[in-house]
Amino acid sequence: MLSFFYPKEYVPSVFAIDYEKLYEKGYRALIFDIDNTLVPHGADSTPEIDALFASIHAAGLRTMILSNNSEERVQRFLRNIDSDYVYDAHKPQPSGYREAVRKLGLKKKEVVVIGDQVFTDVLGANLTGLDSILVAFIRKPGETKIGKRRTVEQFILRCYARSARHQHRLGDIRSEAAV
Repeated sequence: MLSFFYPKEYVPSVFAIDYEKLYEKGYRALIFDIDNTLVPHGADSTPEIDALFASIHAAGLRTMILSNNSEERVQRFLRNIDSDYVYDAHKPQPSGYREAVRKLGLKKKEVVVIGDQVFTDVLGANLTGLDSILVAFIRKPGETKIGKRRTVEQFILRCYARSARHQHRLGDIRSEAAV
């Protein structure tokens, strides 16, 4: 039953993903979470993230932000990024994920969700029938406390790590530069 919380892939960061390989595998769009996935919680985008989105778009992939944040927060993050968004998404409820896929105009099998939380990003993707890539969450410098939810996530990820059949279900999508 824990497998319902497992992502298709788990990587250290959004920079460890080879987006051209995702395109070759038939994906046409990526749905990203913002906080602790792309930047620390509440932070604006960085030049590195802006460049990442430019390279993702150059690889032929579309992007969508799916966030439980306010529209103001999402728009502030996207100030230098050309991407559509769904705000106040109520993740992990499937409605926000379905809206994102509808806005993209694609089939579910052409979309992958990328986020940092098992109980929102991965669970919502699984409930909606979307593939997911979990990234290790971004911690602020000096942050040591992770909270109860993250502690339970660590238990689930230890179980995931012991289950070879549930790992790397998207195939080889890791960036050579990140290996």
